[in-house]
Amino acid sequence: MNDNKKKISRRRLLAGAVTVASTALLRTVSGQVVHASVAGAAGNVGAGAGAMGTGNAGLIGNADTVRKPGVPPGTLGKRSTYEHALKAPSDISSRTPLQDLYGMLTPSDLHFERHHSGVPVIDPAKYSLTIHGMVHRPMVFTLADLKRFPSVSRICFIECSGNFRSGKETMTPQEICGLTSQSEWTGVLLSTLFREVGVDPKATWFLAEGADAALMTRSIPVSKGWQDAILAYGQNGEALRPEQGYPARLVLPGWEGNTCVKWIRRIEFSDQPFMTREETSKYTEGIKEGKIRQFSFDMDARSIITFPAYPVQIAKGWVEIRGLAWSGRGKITTVEVSTDAGKSWFRADLQGPVLDKAHTVFRYLWKWDGRETEILSRATDETDYIQPTLHQLVEARGTDMGGYHLNPITAWNIRSDGRVFFKPEKWS
Repeated sequence: MNDNKKKISRRRLLAGAVTVASTALLRTVSGQVVHASVAGAAGNVGAGAGAMGTGNAGLIGNADTVRKPGVPPGTLGKRSTYEHALKAPSDISSRTPLQDLYGMLTPSDLHFERHHSGVPVIDPAKYSLTIHGMVHRPMVFTLADLKRFPSVSRICFIECSGNFRSGKETMTPQEICGLTSQSEWTGVLLSTLFREVGVDPKATWFLAEGADAALMTRSIPVSKGWQDAILAYGQNGEALRPEQGYPARLVLPGWEGNTCVKWIRRIEFSDQPFMTREETSKYTEGIKEGKIRQFSFDMDARSIITFPAYPVQIAKGWVEIRGLAWSGRGKITTVEVSTDAGKSWFRADLQGPVLDKAHTVFRYLWKWDGRETEILSRATDETDYIQPTLHQLVEARGTDMGGYHLNPITAWNIRSDGRVFFKPEKWS
């Protein structure tokens, strides 16, 4: 045997075989045909997809992570340190980063917040819900009592009725309409509790009262409680977050978020609305001839393109336009996209499942030719309601319509250099 020949281990033999087998001709994202090999990858650690696009790297990166053990199992998962999706807070609200989400569900810690007197700290062992008024059996329920009833889960969005901002072109989807989020809510049907207390057939309204310092109260038609309302204690597979009403909240699918009272502590039945602050001086909107619209519960059909959107810059060629559409009146049936400032419209693909009163993801593949243009989306729901333009909203309600229940078609301007900006509109 030649002394210069060294014994080859099985590991080394396999590594060499992989190297040979991995040397190949590849077509990159840009269409260029290049040689790629594992050996090349070792010298280009961290180059990733960007290097693959130029043909300067091999097939496999991240060589540093395969040579040493990673972090051991822990007690609570967390995001990668490379991900930075955050809510945008103000004194009274905190907006969901819609442009950073994947799919139809909103992570619980990114669900928007809207408070009227901060987030209360409530001990679940001391929590109680009182139901009284026009009922045959007034009762007080603990959290444990509520969890003994048959449970139900459903996916639906919650949206603040004041979910529209405009005014400058450097606005993200989060800033424009980030007061909407979607979760899977788990709890007990409100109709189950109605049966338990024996609601008087003459009762037509109930008051929902929260345990925050503002004592948030709203009048709700009893019919909604019988239909699909949930007394929720779970969100996305875990207990409610404190910001979302822990330990229990009201969820009224499709209705304005202000009615979905958090930290709910009391329900009182009556034969008339209670005319609270949040349904008289607030959460009402002006319409023509000096009139005020009250108890406008349903959130109308809406959509927004979340990519491309400010501050993204795109390259010439194929672009997947994507976004969210939703309606408080049922399922989204169609989303149309325009890539020429509304001159023509094309049907987008809807990502299933398309659920009732839920965010629906839409996508449209578009080949951008490098010329300046505007892209828009508009949604239609199963009632055949079509998302309006801001001009159409003004025509219907007048210029003094206030800031509630505004769901206009939103436009993004694509500059010739690929930069994307919001197109703000004024109505007064």
